Amino acid sequence: MDHGSERDAPPSLGAGDGAAGRIPLAVVVVDREGQVSHWSTGARRLFGAAREQAVGRSVLDLLPVSGALPEEDEITPYGAYAAYDGLGPDLESSLDGRLNFPAAGRARLTVPDRDRVDVLWWAYPLVGPGDERLLVLAADTERLRRTGQDEDMAFERVAPGFALHTDFPGAEELARRLPEILPSMSVDESARIVAQVLELGYPILEFSQNDRVPVTPDWGVARRTERKARRERAAAVAAQGLPLPAELTEDEGEDLEYVAVRERLEFLNEVSGKIGTSLDLSRTIVEVSRAVVPRFTDVAGTYLREQVVAGEGFPDGVPDTTTMWHRVALEHTDEPGRWDDVVPVGEAMPFPAHTPFFQCMTSGEPVLVPRISEEMGHAIASQFEKRDIRPLITGRSMLVVPLKARNVVLGFMILLRHPERELFNDMDRVTGAELAARAGLVLDNARMYTFQESVAETLQDSMLPHIPPRMAGCDIATRYLPGTLLGRVGGDWFDSVKLPGARTALVVGDVMGHGLNSAAMMGQLRTAVQTMAALDLPPAQLLRNLDDLAQRLGDGYLATCLYAVYDPIESELHLANAGHIPPVLVRAVDARSELLDLPTGAPIGVGGVAFESLRVRVEPGDRLVMCTDGLVEMRGEDIGVGLATLCESAAHPAASMDDACDTIIRALNTRGGRKDDVALLMARLNGIEPEDVAEWRLALDPAEVRRARAAVREQLHDWDLARLTEPAELMVSELVTNAIRHSHSRPVQLRLIRGETLLCEVDDDDHTLPTLLGTDPGAETGRGLRVVSTLAREWGTSRTSAGKTVWFELTSRRR
Repeated sequence: MDHGSERDAPPSLGAGDGAAGRIPLAVVVVDREGQVSHWSTGARRLFGAAREQAVGRSVLDLLPVSGALPEEDEITPYGAYAAYDGLGPDLESSLDGRLNFPAAGRARLTVPDRDRVDVLWWAYPLVGPGDERLLVLAADTERLRRTGQDEDMAFERVAPGFALHTDFPGAEELARRLPEILPSMSVDESARIVAQVLELGYPILEFSQNDRVPVTPDWGVARRTERKARRERAAAVAAQGLPLPAELTEDEGEDLEYVAVRERLEFLNEVSGKIGTSLDLSRTIVEVSRAVVPRFTDVAGTYLREQVVAGEGFPDGVPDTTTMWHRVALEHTDEPGRWDDVVPVGEAMPFPAHTPFFQCMTSGEPVLVPRISEEMGHAIASQFEKRDIRPLITGRSMLVVPLKARNVVLGFMILLRHPERELFNDMDRVTGAELAARAGLVLDNARMYTFQESVAETLQDSMLPHIPPRMAGCDIATRYLPGTLLGRVGGDWFDSVKLPGARTALVVGDVMGHGLNSAAMMGQLRTAVQTMAALDLPPAQLLRNLDDLAQRLGDGYLATCLYAVYDPIESELHLANAGHIPPVLVRAVDARSELLDLPTGAPIGVGGVAFESLRVRVEPGDRLVMCTDGLVEMRGEDIGVGLATLCESAAHPAASMDDACDTIIRALNTRGGRKDDVALLMARLNGIEPEDVAEWRLALDPAEVRRARAAVREQLHDWDLARLTEPAELMVSELVTNAIRHSHSRPVQLRLIRGETLLCEVDDDDHTLPTLLGTDPGAETGRGLRVVSTLAREWGTSRTSAGKTVWFELTSRRR
């Protein structure tokens, strides 16, 4: 930077379409000890000290502030407002570290060999790692005066554009952190300044009608063109000896009001552009909090109703002292961690009636506390058990603004300014009210979206089954991924149904389309599949019946479905497909995976199409992978690529079924562009060994009941399950008695299957399912099923092609 000069500055610095001029700018960097670590050529010219004299000295000694500025000639762009007491904090407060937020203003400095130096200044506290604590920019008002005489322009901003060259340690790193150092700037604006810092070698001051800077003196810069025109009109009227009209006698202080209002409108517009970039409630909360710090306030705490955070509705009416408020965000410019332990984010609490917070939430209007007194600080701190919040709030200016939409208070923001900063005033209260109104609408939109999303997810979860990880002869793992489209509700589903003979039905389906209609149809089809599976229909017949049902439900109901029945005793899969993508079978012997070549069939709902089934031999340890097309299809990509990836990832070794599912999801879900929901079901086909199955055929003779009890007792003893003998004998006795009584001609079949549970099945040729009756002490029938219902871990009945099956399970712990 020291190798730049005034004459080195080019005629244009890319300040934008409104760029009008520039003058040299002094740049001073202060370290954390309060000593100067960088002193630019511009600083030497402005303040008279050479770099060798300045670096290492106390900045307060080098830049002594000597007092308020007198009135200046109005030819300067800011002279009319020199006496205005809203100039911003003193430069001295920034230099000695009492301010940790960006500030700006005007000041008079006493320097060697000069009576005084009147400057415009900007001070930016430096955050992040490094020794630098403060960046100070200063411009000579005399130079501004000469620029104003040479050019007849209307400046709305005086913007510091600067470059930190590599003539002091850490300059380039400092330049890269400028977007953090300079708050409230857009990406484009900060990128332009960063580019100057890295590529140019001199500090400058830009005059522009369009540029914005993060901190300017609150009085802004008056419109000199308007003042000049007013003076000319006033002179012409006076020359005619006529009285001056009121509009020509207005005090130029009105320009100040104009600038103040304009700056607040610009601030609100900037905030509006920064919030509501998504419908995610958490992100919106953070955006609202960060949009006001440090530009408008130094501390911003955001509180929302408990139900808003939970994505729930809440009762109408005004909040009261029992209403719980969650602290959802806290932004501040204090040192890191100062607020975290005292007022942690996530805490929920009510607020007493005597607090300004309660007044705000019940009235729905902003509450202004110009300065928090010791008494008020004590009253507020009394809500925080074992935590003293008074040092954080006492002496600060506070503004509490409600976050409301449609006249409902959703929450509120507590805004605090440092004691050294200007107090909140009535104009700030109006600005805060407008800010809160805009933020409230954005939060309400996010809240409603969150609420609707929660309803949709609840609906989706209620329709998806909770499948046990172990069925007879197989282990099952599932995954469901909602789509990335709005609403997140789709028609994909999976299911498993327990069938007679220790068999398990495995189902994956996909209703075409998205939204509540698809989800509702999915629920109907899933219920129908469960009902028809309980009838033990063959896979092709089940899909035929499901197709008929879909046509009765109405036009436009289309779905794909893959239905498989696993028989662990016969080591066989029986499958049928209705327009669905084929399943993958991973062989345990060599970890080879293959897509099963099934007759595809037409989707459910097309009508008039025959369905075919296929039987596939499997071995213990083989894995069956079934999924919906949302996992393998990608826009602009052939589905064969996704199916190949599915086969490859399914064959990957994994420690558990859940790990195997996660491997598939990672392989296929990281390609990007997925918008459809995904259902995935994986079954490890463990099989049931012949020695774990015992069967008996019983004649239709009551004497066979005794033989059945003896056979069960002996078999359980052989299986080392003697502890189950008594309840098993009792229930087998009841079920065999009923079967023999109601059978027509075929023998009764009794089967015991040993696995994670002890499964007992009794088959007969009567199609009438038994019913559990009420507990009538005088009834002569119905006691058998009550016994089974009382003693069994689980029990049930189902129809078969030949009659029915009644079964029960007992917990079995194999030794």
